[in-house]
Amino acid sequence: MDNYQQNLQEEMKYLANTVSVLKQELARENQRLSTVKSNLISLGRDMWENTAHSTADFDKVTEMNQYLSAVMEQTVHYQNILRQVEKYKKMISCPYFGRFDFIEDGCAGAEKIYVGLATVMDTKTDNVIVYDWRAPIASIYYRYELGKVAYDAPAGPITGEVKLKRQYKIQDSQLKYFFDCSIVIKDEILQEILGRNASPKMKTIVETIQKEQDFIIRDMENELLIVQGVAGSGKTSIALHRVAFLLYQGLGANLKAHNVMIISPNRIFNSYIANVLPELGEANVEQRTFGEIIATALAGRFKVESREEQLESIIILGHTKEGDVRRQSINFKGSRTFKQILDRLLWHYARKLIPFTDVYFAGQIIATRQQLKNHFLNDKTGLPMAKRLKRLESMILDKVHPLRRKRLERIEKIVQQSERHDLEIKSFSRLLSIKEARAFRERLEKFTGIDFWQLYYILFNQPGLLLKLAKGLELPGDIDRIVATTRQALQAGEIFYEDCAPLLYLKLKLEGSDLFPDIKQVVIDEAQDYYPLQYEVFKLLFPEANYTVLGDINQTMEKNSDDGLYDEVAAILDKKKTTRLFLNKSYRSSYEINMFNRQLLGEQGDFIPFERHTETPQVVQKETEELMDQAIVNDANYFLDQGYATVAIICKTLQDAQRVHAKIKDQINVKLMQPSADRMEKGIMVIPSYMAKGLEFDVVLLYDASQENYSSEFDKKLLYIGCTRALHRLRLYYCGERSPLI
Repeated sequence: MDNYQQNLQEEMKYLANTVSVLKQELARENQRLSTVKSNLISLGRDMWENTAHSTADFDKVTEMNQYLSAVMEQTVHYQNILRQVEKYKKMISCPYFGRFDFIEDGCAGAEKIYVGLATVMDTKTDNVIVYDWRAPIASIYYRYELGKVAYDAPAGPITGEVKLKRQYKIQDSQLKYFFDCSIVIKDEILQEILGRNASPKMKTIVETIQKEQDFIIRDMENELLIVQGVAGSGKTSIALHRVAFLLYQGLGANLKAHNVMIISPNRIFNSYIANVLPELGEANVEQRTFGEIIATALAGRFKVESREEQLESIIILGHTKEGDVRRQSINFKGSRTFKQILDRLLWHYARKLIPFTDVYFAGQIIATRQQLKNHFLNDKTGLPMAKRLKRLESMILDKVHPLRRKRLERIEKIVQQSERHDLEIKSFSRLLSIKEARAFRERLEKFTGIDFWQLYYILFNQPGLLLKLAKGLELPGDIDRIVATTRQALQAGEIFYEDCAPLLYLKLKLEGSDLFPDIKQVVIDEAQDYYPLQYEVFKLLFPEANYTVLGDINQTMEKNSDDGLYDEVAAILDKKKTTRLFLNKSYRSSYEINMFNRQLLGEQGDFIPFERHTETPQVVQKETEELMDQAIVNDANYFLDQGYATVAIICKTLQDAQRVHAKIKDQINVKLMQPSADRMEKGIMVIPSYMAKGLEFDVVLLYDASQENYSSEFDKKLLYIGCTRALHRLRLYYCGERSPLI
């Protein structure tokens, strides 16, 4: 028997033993699950039979609460066991994907370390037969070649030597093949995995994590981790695996799923990434878009423009005068300059605009206007303005209450001395006291009540105020039109998307933030799309959190960005330990598509394409729009017949996507992806360029790559975003003149 056959027999034996252990553990967990389920049913029955069914039965409310507590405890227990069951079911098919043999310094023999999705322990021997990919020792698999290595164990640094590294292809509990390698992940494995069809749901990458990616995933030192990565470098996957790693490491630091927030670009993207963390064994991590945060904070008070509506507007307006003013407005309202203006507005309001008045009650002065103002301005508690004003209100009421009691006593005495003692007079006296109290509180609230929207409205409605507050600051050239347009929208009760961050900033500065008190880790994806003022809002919303910020400046849309963006982010979030890392290798697209995309960027295209080869992208010219539409229909059908699962017809705008969908929907089974869509499915879809960010498709058919449609620098960014979504095939169609950008 040759060496390979001997190794094969040993590996098959180890796999069979591992699968056997997993099946035993699965059977044991299923039995526990059944027992806990029976207990839950029994508890529910007992609670129904032995407790009150109405809160009016006060004697049994305490008993009911005890039952509820027990039910909740058993429910959590049931869910934990259920997660174990799901984990074992998943791992039976493929228990591990890699192995390395490690000799720790000072030890005689090598230990075989198998690496998989989760830890598997043989409960009969207490031996770990598969190590969780997040375990400290597993970092060796991702980071080192054969030879001397080191890793950080809980007890301290461990050094040693790697004697062997091996990778496996295991499917349905069967070993398909294995091979030994000297580097971390052989290109053969990456070629095989990256060559698969795209899925409507993002998949885990634990089998193919690269060395530079692993350093990002396992970073525990920095409070702010900034990652600039080219399109297809795996930024989002890395971020999600980092969350799973932090939760794994956080068991001892009391970090749980509800302590993590992922901020993503849109609802479709939320759905696209939703399966990754559950597949990695972590559930219930909250995902929010900035729009959803706005909706929560502003509580539906206003008609608010969405991010998608904002983008649609500025794309359609193009480089008209109105479009230029809108872009200026967006950049200005997201800038640190505007943040300075808002801070000055708060200062100005506190000292000039709060309508303090002398406070009287029952003919006695409680406090003069100047006393109230001095007390407010000299308040050293550090509380937000709204809370300081409410403290002032409470102080006044504390002085008024004794006087009000005396007044009520006098009224009651008059009533008793009256010849009429009927209910009408007594009711009138009570009504008089209530009305008096309400009127007094209304007078107080004229200066103790404060509203962030009213303050923002004052900024744009009071003539000359914004210019006065902006003294010494650089303003846009069309500031007068920006002020007038904003005032008109506010008067109509409409809020532009770019006004949401300023409004939220004012609200948080005035009232403080208790929206997300439990958040300790925040992941911000597509970081280049946020403005400085939005990062100021994040800082206020999550003051105690650490951050992972990931972006690609080449995918910035309506603004100009460079690496200086990340300097601003670091300055705003202001963490003691910050690091910045770069991912320059693109794995998503084939070599040919990557080179095409690199050409789109010109000198800015500094990234390394992965060596996976497919067809060169094609630019297809047709004489008429009808012929272009027909070519796209034919090609979409062709690629589906070739076995590709996802084919995206990417249009510049939603308006274009709706028009194209209406034209071809009777010829082909095609879905229209709109902002209201909450998931991506297999098949053919029409989607606007800006909604495709972060997603990937087997085939991209880019609609109307003509000079008329794509000519400006802004257009180049949209074109780049669309083309970088393609994994295997990319075609661009146009009629008329070809875009000079391609």
